[in-house]
Amino acid sequence: MQIRNIAIIAHVDHGKTTLVDKILHATHVFRDNQETGELIMDNNDLEKERGITIFSKNAAVEYKDTKINVIDTPGHSDFGGEVERVLKMADGVLLLVDAFEGPMPQTRFVLQKALHLNLKPIVVINKVDKPNCRPDEVHEAVFELFFNLDATEEQLDFPTFYGSGKNGWFNSKNEQCDDITPLLDGILQYVPAPKVAEGPLQMQITSLDYSSFLGRIAVGKVARGSIKEGQPIALMQAEGVIKRSKVKELYTFMGMGKKKATEVMAGDICAVVGLEDFNIGDTIADAENPEALPVISVDEPTMSMLFGINNSPFFGKDGKFVTSRHLRDRLIKETEKNLALKVEDTDSADSFLVYGRGILHLGILIETMRREGFELTVGQPTVLVKEINGKKHEPYEILVVDVPGEFSGKVIDMVTQRKGEMLVMESKGEMQHLEFEIPSRGLIGLRSNMLTNTAGEAVMAHRFLEYKPWKGPIPGRNNGVLLSKNQDKTTAYSIDKLQDRGTFFVDPGEEVYVGQIIAEHIKPGDLIVNATEGKKLTNMRASGSDDSVRIIPKKQMTLEECMEYIQQDECIEVTPKKIRLRKTILDEDERKRFQKMLKTEEVG
Repeated sequence: MQIRNIAIIAHVDHGKTTLVDKILHATHVFRDNQETGELIMDNNDLEKERGITIFSKNAAVEYKDTKINVIDTPGHSDFGGEVERVLKMADGVLLLVDAFEGPMPQTRFVLQKALHLNLKPIVVINKVDKPNCRPDEVHEAVFELFFNLDATEEQLDFPTFYGSGKNGWFNSKNEQCDDITPLLDGILQYVPAPKVAEGPLQMQITSLDYSSFLGRIAVGKVARGSIKEGQPIALMQAEGVIKRSKVKELYTFMGMGKKKATEVMAGDICAVVGLEDFNIGDTIADAENPEALPVISVDEPTMSMLFGINNSPFFGKDGKFVTSRHLRDRLIKETEKNLALKVEDTDSADSFLVYGRGILHLGILIETMRREGFELTVGQPTVLVKEINGKKHEPYEILVVDVPGEFSGKVIDMVTQRKGEMLVMESKGEMQHLEFEIPSRGLIGLRSNMLTNTAGEAVMAHRFLEYKPWKGPIPGRNNGVLLSKNQDKTTAYSIDKLQDRGTFFVDPGEEVYVGQIIAEHIKPGDLIVNATEGKKLTNMRASGSDDSVRIIPKKQMTLEECMEYIQQDECIEVTPKKIRLRKTILDEDERKRFQKMLKTEEVG
């Protein structure tokens, strides 16, 4: 049977997972009357809630006696580590582009990786049924992008398909047809069959699967030779370590699941059961004459956060896993499959430094952990600084903002305050398209401010550019916070009196503790307030005080918004049921002593 391996890449929200749905339906993977729902591949709870793909996944379909292995990849640059390694399994890529937005920064990021690996590109312009879409201009923009990325002559001669994933049609010209068969025929025609080298077995492990029944499963593409059930193999790891092992079971992908196989030939993607202690990037090779494939390199992390145990007064109320040992084991386990993540021990036994690709990358890890029953505190995200030629360098990013014309002045003002420099400004219909170069530090906390100031209309995207010299101080949050003075339940009576002092993060009747951040102050500087005082009930009737209490509902913040909000001396307490903001040092006198000490150190 012939094989085609194809990865689908695109910017977030351009319709990758919907396209995979259509391919699965068109090739009758499901029974006609089977209920499948939407976005079949996003099977993780977090992916369903947020509507984004986080982990890359495989499916396989049969069409005209050819097996097509389809790999769905994430669109966020924070999960670039996932994309880089799965491209190793593909021989061609479907580049999906929105017919209105055109190629976006992350499209560029992933496409660059694909072109370096000499994969054959097919361009699919999606959503041509949208009003004010501009498929022809977008086609030109894609060509320009290929040209800027130094594509070869052969790669520049890419086939283009037009269509609408939602309505279920794709055609080689911009005319509606009945289904997506033209695209499937295009995959068979343009994507080359896997190159097969002669020689003994070689297969690189590019992703992991886990089953509670079989343990860890290695997934990858057989580069040469063939792999058989029960075959003795050599597992080749970094630094030339070779381990002897044996293949217990073999599976190939079929539809959404796997099916058992006795032998898998070169060019196909398979899952191997029975290996122990393997890592992503290791090579499974022939036992007699083992040869390793080059190791996969993944871009370095650019951000770090301090993860610590929960040491607040409410410690251990919600979570099952609360000790530093639990926390450490879980973080180390995460690094096995999350390639772009690094964990380091600190001077204190209770906290660990975790390095990641961005706020979303770390946020998803924290969110997954709290759902598993962990309690932890996380500090302010900080960027990684490097010494280059004796000078301090920091990571810079390219920031792209699409915003209605009337807000463009505000956006430019906000980005330049954070040391951003404008590179491009052009009109796309009623929208202004702005591009900036900005230090990664300037992006922390920018999204929520940007959305507030543009009435929620701004569309932001950013990708890592390079390390450049340090830009100097960047202004943080202007306003101080209100802190709780004592530990008790908040009362409507107290909150009502304090409402003109700031915006509250807690509702009446919530338990708070000393040093917890309960509201944002309207001025700079922090204030300690009593929000737990009850109304004194006497038989004297006070004039005018019996008005009903009117309380504005609390401000709800997501985990990522909290991470962008906190300052250096603050942290977030994350438990399975609650997310609370607090000062790192809860006691006021200790906090003042610590700040004095810092000031004397600075002077010294």
